[in-house]
Amino acid sequence: QVRLVESGGGLAQAGGSLRLSCKASGTTFSLFEMGWFRQTPGKEREFVASISWNIGITYYTDSVKGRFTISRDNDKNMVYLQMNSLKPEDTAVYYCAQRLVSLFHGSRSVNDFGSWGQGTQVTVSS
Repeated sequence: QVRLVESGGGLAQAGGSLRLSCKASGTTFSLFEMGWFRQTPGKEREFVASISWNIGITYYTDSVKGRFTISRDNDKNMVYLQMNSLKPEDTAVYYCAQRLVSLFHGSRSVNDFGSWGQGTQVTVSS
């Protein structure tokens, strides 16, 4: 059974930085695309960033390009989201997710990710 545990959320001021981490277990981590999604109350969960399983091809939603960086360490079963130049609109619960099917990458759809962490709250004050 895949387990994903996020950490690193918290409160930041606008313009500040936070680094989210996600530890995976119960999976052949290095074969799966990993993603970060976020959700605010009353809204659907939305794609933030993803990274391919092998050579680290990355994808970002337009609103975070140039500010957020996704990375992974396959030896440690970890995926990270470095968030810089934070804005109040980045406030959300952030979720780590593993793609349902191995050896694919490039999806931005919630439906293509089958394992989810419990989420970590990120709050950015203005």
